[in-house]
Amino acid sequence: MPGIPRSMDLFRIHSNNKTEVNMFILRGFTDDFELQVILFLLFLAVYLFTLVGNLGLVLLVIVDSRLHNPMYYFLSVLSFLDACYSSVVTPKMLVNFLAKNKSISYAGCVTEMLLFVTFGTTECFLLAAMAYDRYVAIYNPLLYSVTMSARVYLPLIMASYLGGITHALIHTVATFSLSFCGSNEIRHVFCDIPPLLAISCSDTKINQLLLFYCVGSIEIVTILIVLVSYGFILLAILRMHSAEGRRKVFSTCGSHLTGVSIYHGTILFMYVRPSSNYALEHDMIVSTFYTIVIPMLNPIIYSLRNKDVKEAMKKLLKRNWFVNQVNF
Repeated sequence: MPGIPRSMDLFRIHSNNKTEVNMFILRGFTDDFELQVILFLLFLAVYLFTLVGNLGLVLLVIVDSRLHNPMYYFLSVLSFLDACYSSVVTPKMLVNFLAKNKSISYAGCVTEMLLFVTFGTTECFLLAAMAYDRYVAIYNPLLYSVTMSARVYLPLIMASYLGGITHALIHTVATFSLSFCGSNEIRHVFCDIPPLLAISCSDTKINQLLLFYCVGSIEIVTILIVLVSYGFILLAILRMHSAEGRRKVFSTCGSHLTGVSIYHGTILFMYVRPSSNYALEHDMIVSTFYTIVIPMLNPIIYSLRNKDVKEAMKKLLKRNWFVNQVNF
């Protein structure tokens, strides 16, 4: 607008002479360009590995008939979630490492938070559903195909997404109902809830309580489902007489427990604590870990210790090698 300085382009002018943020600046990790280049290369490698690993697992489940059972359907949905989860945050972060203009539009920030919270919460519910699936498979294997039919696992997957979308809408609406009339610099690499609350000029007590109780409730419910499921699994293991059977169960369940522990541990550290304990620099590292690093780790956790996945991978690679030789 004519008459308004360029420095005011990032703000909206209201009739009551207040200015509100129209755009945000993602400050990121550092202003050191050399370090930014190193971080760009590091996170680019992580992101590419994440996409290849997770989408590769989805492909394996689709093409290999031996993986056509609920356990691997859940795993393929988890892999797809991780690919989407990382893709919400990482591309923009990579651009900002090399760009001078590190801004994100108001609408872009809203969209990023909505998708980020949706995929993150959906993963919480999905990990709980996967624990229940393992309990059914191990505690009563003869009835597994009946108990975990499509009429059961499809509603569990849809309910996980519905829970994720609902939770994301609550926090996105609550956060962006606040006024941002002061600084527009977010001390983070993406639009997360705590750093946005930190720059709001509104009273954020209700938002902080909402964050604490909503995330806390989801964590309690999902972790309780996991603990109860694995309690029954432990009873089933103690009743087994075959050492080979116990080894197979530990191999399958150990990978899932590892993934659950890492994911829920970081979520609890980030969100279920008093707001006075927030340290945005530390939180930025932790949130980067569970949005970017954990999605990279999941394909490793779930495939390296899984015999069926490794066999399917070998079969797919051999088939592609044979096709290439024939075409050559």
